[in-house]
Amino acid sequence: MSITRRSLLKSTAAASLAAVAAPSLIGRALAADTIKVGALYSQTGGLSIVEKMLADAVMMAVSEVNAQGGVLGRQVEVIVEDGASDPKTFSEKASKLLVRDRVNAVFGCHTSASRKAVLPLFERRDGMLFYQTHYEGFECSKNVVYTGAVPNQQLGNYIPWIVKTLGKKKFFIVGSNYVYPREMAKVSKKLIEEAGAEWVADEYLELGHSEWATMVRKIKESGADVVLSNVVGDSIVAFYREYKNQGMSQADVPICATVTSEIEIAAMGAEYAAGSYTSFPYFMSLDTPANKAFIERYRAFVKDPAALTYHSLEAAYFQVFLWKQAAEKAGSVKADDIRAAIGGQSYDAPGGKVTIDGDNLHAYLTPRIGQWQADGQSKGGNAYPEPIRPLPYAAYGETADNLFCTAKGLDSAKLKG
Repeated sequence: MSITRRSLLKSTAAASLAAVAAPSLIGRALAADTIKVGALYSQTGGLSIVEKMLADAVMMAVSEVNAQGGVLGRQVEVIVEDGASDPKTFSEKASKLLVRDRVNAVFGCHTSASRKAVLPLFERRDGMLFYQTHYEGFECSKNVVYTGAVPNQQLGNYIPWIVKTLGKKKFFIVGSNYVYPREMAKVSKKLIEEAGAEWVADEYLELGHSEWATMVRKIKESGADVVLSNVVGDSIVAFYREYKNQGMSQADVPICATVTSEIEIAAMGAEYAAGSYTSFPYFMSLDTPANKAFIERYRAFVKDPAALTYHSLEAAYFQVFLWKQAAEKAGSVKADDIRAAIGGQSYDAPGGKVTIDGDNLHAYLTPRIGQWQADGQSKGGNAYPEPIRPLPYAAYGETADNLFCTAKGLDSAKLKG
């Protein structure tokens, strides 16, 4: 997603307190035959608050792996590099990890801008990038394992649920003006029409836009009975606050979002989002022993009893274990061997079972719908009965029976067709 997507998160600095200054974060006394992996996240700049949280999740997972005996009988050493909230710097640091440090796997990046900046390097050097953030799809690389959701996993059951359960028929689609919201809108429009509803508007404001009065008036005057929000970054706070300030009721015309998480709710103030909805594979409020234990361990790891967890953080954590399982199956940590072994790997993550699709290297995930409460947490229960297959080209007609992205690569003929 965009480089500005998480710039609003300054208010959540307390959530990430683990030390990340040293290149090796799992101890300086590791043996010379350790397995080295990279963690490439912003430690400075506007995105550093949230990306430090993702780095913490990776570090926590590696510490647990090491406590269990490591990988292939060897301890894992993490080399942390600072992307500095800048795609060019991400590219430079990725090159350092792949060439000088000779790591075979890197956990990192948080935006589409940074991911696309490093992708050519991973493909040229044949490294493996594990990318945990939900994104717009429209990518097929044998050098990336995508553990975040793609549009069909967030929207496939969300739109029908909005129509059937909430009884809403007129959608006002609003988003930030870049690739992710526009790709989400493409998928949404098809699903809205298939559900027997209609979309009355598809509007965009520039990234970081803070003046939402005119847009909220448009929503009020449109006759829409639901807002599908693909708004990201700083604009989320401004949008939700203006929505409430103009007297819009979440009970009458709810905002149903695809980006708004626990982190943004904390930044804006829970009262502005109470009654609205979001679709994600993971919510902090998930009431299972596994998730409760995960939250406790994370808070202990970062030494913050009030630290929040959210969807990308959970994925940053569990992807380390998927890598471990693939390495042990292959008996190797080389990129080619990981790639061959990771398809079909499953892991019981805090949010439930996840499985890597052997064709497109994306994750089967279980969509959930949460309604935000006055305490800043979601009230859920609207989970899909099973994990959904990832279809990164769903906006262009890809289906489970007609895959565009396979182990052989992208079938460009289908895409053009």
